[in-house]
Amino acid sequence: MDIRSVYHYRIEWIVSFVAVAHYGGFSAAAKSLYRSQPRVSSHIADFERELGTKLLDRSVHPAVLTPEGRALLPHAEEVLRRLNMLTDLTGGVVRGDVRLGAYPSAAAYLYPLAVRALQRSHPQARLVLREGPSVALGSALISGDVDLAIRPLLPLINADQVAHRILWREPLVAVFREDHPLARSRVVWLSQIAALPVISIGESDEGYGRQYETNFAFANAGLTPTITAQTNQPQTLISLVRHGLGTGVTNSLAMTTANIEGVRLVPIADPHCERVVALWWRSDEVRSPAVDAVRETIGPLPSPQWPWSDESPPSPPSDQRRSQGHR
Repeated sequence: MDIRSVYHYRIEWIVSFVAVAHYGGFSAAAKSLYRSQPRVSSHIADFERELGTKLLDRSVHPAVLTPEGRALLPHAEEVLRRLNMLTDLTGGVVRGDVRLGAYPSAAAYLYPLAVRALQRSHPQARLVLREGPSVALGSALISGDVDLAIRPLLPLINADQVAHRILWREPLVAVFREDHPLARSRVVWLSQIAALPVISIGESDEGYGRQYETNFAFANAGLTPTITAQTNQPQTLISLVRHGLGTGVTNSLAMTTANIEGVRLVPIADPHCERVVALWWRSDEVRSPAVDAVRETIGPLPSPQWPWSDESPPSPPSDQRRSQGHR
Protein backbone atom coordinates (compact mmCIF):
# COMPACT_ATOMS: atom_id res chain seq x y z
CA MET A 1 0.00 0.00 0.00
CA ASP A 2 1.20 3.50 -0.83
CA ILE A 3 0.90 5.21 2.54
CA ARG A 4 0.86 8.60 0.81
CA SER A 5 -2.62 7.85 -0.49
CA VAL A 6 -4.09 8.34 2.99
CA TYR A 7 -3.19 12.03 2.82
CA HIS A 8 -6.20 12.53 0.57
CA TYR A 9 -8.63 11.60 3.35
CA ARG A 10 -9.45 13.76 6.35
CA ILE A 11 -10.44 12.28 9.70
CA GLU A 12 -13.38 14.67 10.04
CA TRP A 13 -14.90 13.22 6.84
CA ILE A 14 -14.85 9.75 8.38
CA VAL A 15 -16.22 11.04 11.70
CA SER A 16 -19.13 12.79 9.98
CA PHE A 17 -19.90 9.75 7.80
CA VAL A 18 -20.02 7.37 10.78
CA ALA A 19 -22.12 9.83 12.78
CA VAL A 20 -24.71 10.17 9.98
CA ALA A 21 -24.88 6.35 9.69
CA HIS A 22 -25.28 5.90 13.45
CA TYR A 23 -27.76 8.72 14.13
CA GLY A 24 -29.85 8.24 10.98
CA GLY A 25 -29.50 11.64 9.39
CA PHE A 26 -27.54 14.85 8.94
CA SER A 27 -29.37 16.88 11.57
CA ALA A 28 -28.96 14.31 14.37
CA ALA A 29 -25.32 13.71 13.39
CA ALA A 30 -24.59 17.44 13.46
CA LYS A 31 -26.04 17.74 16.98
CA SER A 32 -23.98 14.81 18.25
CA LEU A 33 -20.81 16.34 16.82
CA TYR A 34 -21.60 19.94 17.84
CA ARG A 35 -21.25 21.05 14.24
CA SER A 36 -23.55 22.73 11.79
CA GLN A 37 -25.61 20.58 9.47
CA PRO A 38 -24.11 22.21 6.33
CA ARG A 39 -20.62 21.40 7.67
CA VAL A 40 -21.47 17.72 8.12
CA SER A 41 -23.09 17.64 4.68
CA SER A 42 -19.96 19.21 3.19
CA HIS A 43 -17.77 16.56 4.83
CA ILE A 44 -19.82 13.74 3.35
CA ALA A 45 -19.80 15.37 -0.11
CA ASP A 46 -16.00 15.78 0.00
CA PHE A 47 -15.60 12.17 1.15
CA GLU A 48 -17.81 10.90 -1.68
CA ARG A 49 -15.95 13.00 -4.23
CA GLU A 50 -12.58 11.60 -3.13
CA LEU A 51 -13.89 8.02 -3.16
CA GLY A 52 -15.69 8.46 -6.45
CA THR A 53 -18.92 6.90 -5.17
CA LYS A 54 -22.09 7.87 -3.32
CA LEU A 55 -22.24 6.77 0.29
CA LEU A 56 -25.72 8.14 1.14
CA ASP A 57 -28.99 8.15 -0.78
CA ARG A 58 -30.36 11.67 -0.28
CA SER A 59 -33.49 11.05 -2.38
CA VAL A 60 -35.23 9.78 0.76
CA HIS A 61 -35.61 11.45 4.12
CA PRO A 62 -33.80 10.79 6.26
CA ALA A 63 -30.91 9.80 3.99
CA VAL A 64 -29.94 6.11 3.98
CA LEU A 65 -26.70 4.33 3.21
CA THR A 66 -26.08 3.10 -0.30
CA PRO A 67 -24.68 -0.43 -0.79
CA GLU A 68 -21.23 1.18 -1.06
CA GLY A 69 -21.87 3.12 2.16
CA ARG A 70 -22.89 -0.04 3.99
CA ALA A 71 -19.74 -1.79 2.76
CA LEU A 72 -17.53 1.10 3.88
CA LEU A 73 -19.13 1.66 7.30
CA PRO A 74 -17.40 -1.14 9.29
CA HIS A 75 -14.02 -0.09 7.92
CA ALA A 76 -14.66 3.54 8.83
CA GLU A 77 -15.72 2.45 12.32
CA GLU A 78 -12.52 0.42 12.65
CA VAL A 79 -10.43 3.48 11.68
CA LEU A 80 -12.06 5.49 14.46
CA ARG A 81 -11.66 2.65 16.95
CA ARG A 82 -7.95 2.50 16.21
CA LEU A 83 -7.67 6.25 16.63
CA ASN A 84 -9.39 5.94 20.00
CA MET A 85 -6.74 3.41 21.00
CA LEU A 86 -4.07 5.99 20.18
CA THR A 87 -5.93 8.46 22.37
CA ASP A 88 -6.01 5.92 25.19
CA LEU A 89 -2.25 5.43 24.95
CA THR A 90 -1.67 9.12 25.55
CA GLY A 91 -4.60 9.58 27.90
CA GLY A 92 -3.55 7.48 30.88
CA VAL A 93 -4.68 4.01 29.76
CA VAL A 94 -1.74 1.58 29.85
CA ARG A 95 -1.88 -0.60 26.77
CA GLY A 96 0.61 -2.75 24.88
CA ASP A 97 2.42 -6.07 24.62
CA VAL A 98 5.43 -6.34 26.93
CA ARG A 99 7.92 -9.09 26.12
CA LEU A 100 9.18 -10.72 29.31
CA GLY A 101 12.22 -12.98 29.10
CA ALA A 102 12.67 -15.60 31.83
CA TYR A 103 14.56 -18.83 32.39
CA PRO A 104 12.21 -21.85 32.66
CA SER A 105 11.89 -22.34 36.43
CA ALA A 106 11.41 -18.61 37.04
CA ALA A 107 8.83 -18.52 34.25
CA ALA A 108 6.96 -21.48 35.75
CA TYR A 109 6.76 -19.79 39.13
CA LEU A 110 6.42 -16.07 38.38
CA TYR A 111 4.77 -15.71 34.97
CA PRO A 112 1.26 -16.91 36.02
CA LEU A 113 1.38 -14.63 39.09
CA ALA A 114 2.46 -11.67 36.97
CA VAL A 115 -0.25 -12.24 34.35
CA ARG A 116 -2.98 -12.40 37.00
CA ALA A 117 -1.72 -9.30 38.78
CA LEU A 118 -1.40 -7.35 35.52
CA GLN A 119 -4.95 -8.29 34.50
CA ARG A 120 -6.19 -6.71 37.71
CA SER A 121 -4.10 -3.55 37.60
CA HIS A 122 -3.73 -2.89 33.86
CA PRO A 123 -6.19 -5.05 31.87
CA GLN A 124 -5.24 -3.47 28.53
CA ALA A 125 -1.58 -4.49 28.89
CA ARG A 126 -0.44 -7.98 27.90
CA LEU A 127 2.57 -9.95 29.04
CA VAL A 128 4.28 -12.05 26.32
CA LEU A 129 6.64 -14.75 27.61
CA ARG A 130 10.00 -15.45 26.01
CA GLU A 131 11.82 -18.36 27.68
CA GLY A 132 15.53 -19.01 27.44
CA PRO A 133 18.75 -19.68 29.38
CA SER A 134 20.20 -16.90 31.53
CA VAL A 135 23.03 -15.95 29.17
CA ALA A 136 20.69 -15.71 26.17
CA LEU A 137 18.27 -13.55 28.16
CA GLY A 138 20.99 -11.02 28.85
CA SER A 139 21.82 -10.80 25.15
CA ALA A 140 18.12 -10.54 24.22
CA LEU A 141 17.66 -7.64 26.63
CA ILE A 142 20.63 -5.71 25.27
CA SER A 143 19.55 -6.27 21.64
CA GLY A 144 15.95 -5.21 22.36
CA ASP A 145 14.43 -8.62 21.66
CA VAL A 146 12.80 -8.54 25.10
CA ASP A 147 11.62 -5.56 27.14
CA LEU A 148 12.29 -7.06 30.56
CA ALA A 149 14.18 -10.12 31.77
CA ILE A 150 14.03 -12.26 34.88
CA ARG A 151 17.45 -13.85 35.31
CA PRO A 152 20.08 -14.39 38.01
CA LEU A 153 22.85 -11.91 38.72
CA LEU A 154 25.24 -14.61 37.46
CA PRO A 155 26.59 -15.03 34.85
CA LEU A 156 27.29 -11.31 34.68
CA ILE A 157 25.83 -9.09 31.97
CA ASN A 158 28.71 -7.12 30.53
CA ALA A 159 26.83 -3.98 29.55
CA ASP A 160 26.47 -0.53 31.08
CA GLN A 161 22.97 0.11 29.75
CA VAL A 162 21.17 -2.38 31.99
CA ALA A 163 19.72 -2.01 35.46
CA HIS A 164 18.13 -4.51 37.83
CA ARG A 165 16.05 -4.97 40.95
CA ILE A 166 16.57 -8.05 43.12
CA LEU A 167 13.40 -10.14 43.40
CA TRP A 168 14.46 -13.08 45.57
CA ARG A 169 17.32 -15.24 46.79
CA GLU A 170 17.04 -18.98 46.47
CA PRO A 171 19.36 -21.50 48.13
CA LEU A 172 21.37 -24.03 46.19
CA VAL A 173 20.47 -27.65 46.89
CA ALA A 174 22.20 -30.96 46.44
CA VAL A 175 20.35 -33.54 44.33
CA PHE A 176 21.05 -37.14 45.35
CA ARG A 177 19.77 -40.40 43.95
CA GLU A 178 17.27 -41.64 46.53
CA ASP A 179 19.51 -44.60 47.54
CA HIS A 180 22.61 -42.43 48.10
CA PRO A 181 23.97 -42.52 51.70
CA LEU A 182 23.57 -38.71 52.01
CA ALA A 183 20.07 -38.60 50.56
CA ARG A 184 18.41 -38.73 54.01
CA SER A 185 20.59 -36.02 55.54
CA ARG A 186 18.93 -32.87 56.88
CA VAL A 187 21.68 -30.78 55.27
CA VAL A 188 24.98 -31.39 53.49
CA TRP A 189 28.17 -29.36 53.24
CA LEU A 190 30.10 -28.44 50.14
CA SER A 191 33.10 -30.37 51.47
CA GLN A 192 30.98 -33.53 51.41
CA ILE A 193 29.72 -32.84 47.88
CA ALA A 194 33.19 -31.98 46.55
CA ALA A 195 34.30 -35.54 47.29
CA LEU A 196 31.69 -36.81 44.82
CA PRO A 197 31.25 -36.47 41.03
CA VAL A 198 29.23 -33.26 40.54
CA ILE A 199 26.61 -32.30 37.95
CA SER A 200 26.22 -28.54 37.96
CA ILE A 201 24.36 -25.63 36.38
CA GLY A 202 25.55 -24.20 33.07
CA GLU A 203 26.75 -25.21 29.64
CA SER A 204 30.29 -26.46 29.29
CA ASP A 205 30.91 -24.86 25.88
CA GLU A 206 29.39 -21.39 26.34
CA GLY A 207 32.40 -19.76 28.00
CA TYR A 208 30.58 -18.85 31.24
CA GLY A 209 31.20 -22.06 33.20
CA ARG A 210 33.10 -20.39 36.04
CA GLN A 211 30.48 -17.68 36.48
CA TYR A 212 27.60 -19.86 37.66
CA GLU A 213 26.58 -19.93 41.32
CA THR A 214 27.75 -23.52 41.86
CA ASN A 215 31.27 -22.75 40.69
CA PHE A 216 31.48 -19.62 42.86
CA ALA A 217 30.22 -21.53 45.90
CA PHE A 218 32.92 -24.19 45.61
CA ALA A 219 35.61 -21.61 44.83
CA ASN A 220 34.67 -19.48 47.87
CA ALA A 221 34.92 -22.59 50.04
CA GLY A 222 38.38 -23.34 48.64
CA LEU A 223 37.15 -26.54 47.00
CA THR A 224 37.76 -27.96 43.53
CA PRO A 225 35.18 -30.64 42.77
CA THR A 226 35.17 -32.92 39.76
CA ILE A 227 32.45 -31.60 37.42
CA THR A 228 31.26 -34.54 35.34
CA ALA A 229 28.49 -32.67 33.49
CA GLN A 230 26.82 -29.26 33.20
CA THR A 231 23.28 -28.55 32.07
CA ASN A 232 20.73 -25.74 32.15
CA GLN A 233 17.81 -28.18 31.99
CA PRO A 234 16.45 -29.31 35.40
CA GLN A 235 15.02 -32.57 34.06
CA THR A 236 18.33 -33.43 32.40
CA LEU A 237 20.16 -32.88 35.68
CA ILE A 238 17.64 -35.08 37.51
CA SER A 239 17.96 -37.82 34.89
CA LEU A 240 21.76 -37.81 35.16
CA VAL A 241 21.53 -38.07 38.94
CA ARG A 242 18.86 -40.77 38.76
CA HIS A 243 21.18 -42.85 36.54
CA GLY A 244 24.00 -42.58 39.07
CA LEU A 245 26.26 -40.28 37.06
CA GLY A 246 26.84 -37.82 39.90
CA THR A 247 25.37 -35.54 42.53
CA GLY A 248 23.53 -32.50 41.28
CA VAL A 249 24.01 -28.98 42.62
CA THR A 250 21.47 -26.47 41.39
CA ASN A 251 19.03 -23.74 42.43
CA SER A 252 16.01 -24.70 44.54
CA LEU A 253 13.36 -23.33 42.20
CA ALA A 254 14.59 -25.47 39.32
CA MET A 255 13.94 -28.57 41.42
CA THR A 256 10.64 -27.55 43.01
CA THR A 257 9.13 -26.96 39.56
CA ALA A 258 10.44 -30.27 38.17
CA ASN A 259 9.54 -33.95 38.51
CA ILE A 260 11.95 -35.20 41.20
CA GLU A 261 10.86 -38.82 41.26
CA GLY A 262 13.84 -41.03 42.05
CA VAL A 263 15.96 -38.28 43.62
CA ARG A 264 16.02 -36.38 46.90
CA LEU A 265 16.82 -32.72 47.58
CA VAL A 266 19.08 -31.81 50.49
CA PRO A 267 19.81 -28.17 51.42
CA ILE A 268 23.44 -27.07 51.40
CA ALA A 269 24.39 -25.61 54.78
CA ASP A 270 27.39 -23.49 53.72
CA PRO A 271 26.72 -19.71 53.80
CA HIS A 272 26.20 -17.76 50.58
CA CYS A 273 25.23 -20.81 48.56
CA GLU A 274 22.42 -19.14 46.70
CA ARG A 275 21.10 -17.83 43.42
CA VAL A 276 20.13 -14.16 43.42
CA VAL A 277 17.33 -13.50 40.92
CA ALA A 278 16.55 -10.03 39.59
CA LEU A 279 14.25 -8.20 37.21
CA TRP A 280 16.35 -6.55 34.49
CA TRP A 281 15.66 -3.71 32.06
CA ARG A 282 17.57 -1.40 29.77
CA SER A 283 18.26 1.93 31.41
CA ASP A 284 18.79 3.70 28.07
CA GLU A 285 15.54 2.64 26.37
CA VAL A 286 12.61 4.92 25.54
CA ARG A 287 10.29 5.19 28.55
CA SER A 288 7.23 2.97 28.14
CA PRO A 289 4.18 3.17 30.45
CA ALA A 290 3.43 -0.49 29.69
CA VAL A 291 6.94 -1.63 30.64
CA ASP A 292 6.83 0.53 33.77
CA ALA A 293 3.48 -1.03 34.70
CA VAL A 294 4.90 -4.54 34.40
CA ARG A 295 7.93 -3.59 36.50
CA GLU A 296 5.66 -2.16 39.18
CA THR A 297 3.47 -5.27 39.03
CA ILE A 298 6.28 -7.83 39.28
CA GLY A 299 8.21 -6.09 42.07
CA PRO A 300 5.76 -6.81 44.94
CA LEU A 301 4.94 -10.40 43.93
CA PRO A 302 5.73 -12.98 46.63
CA SER A 303 9.08 -14.73 46.59
CA PRO A 304 9.27 -18.54 46.31
CA GLN A 305 9.26 -20.41 49.60
CA TRP A 306 11.23 -23.53 50.55
CA PRO A 307 10.35 -26.19 53.17
CA TRP A 308 13.68 -25.65 54.92
CA SER A 309 13.72 -21.82 54.78
CA ASP A 310 13.20 -21.31 58.53
CA GLU A 311 15.62 -23.95 59.70
CA SER A 312 18.91 -22.74 61.19
CA PRO A 313 21.92 -24.56 59.71
CA PRO A 314 23.87 -26.91 61.99
CA SER A 315 27.54 -26.50 62.73
CA PRO A 316 29.90 -27.74 60.02
CA PRO A 317 31.63 -31.11 60.41
CA SER A 318 34.63 -31.11 62.76
CA ASP A 319 37.15 -31.43 59.94
CA GLN A 320 35.63 -28.41 58.15
CA ARG A 321 35.69 -26.34 61.39
CA ARG A 322 39.38 -27.08 61.74
CA SER A 323 40.08 -26.05 58.15
CA GLN A 324 38.12 -22.83 58.61
CA GLY A 325 40.08 -22.03 61.76
CA HIS A 326 43.38 -22.13 59.82
CA ARG A 327 42.24 -19.59 57.18
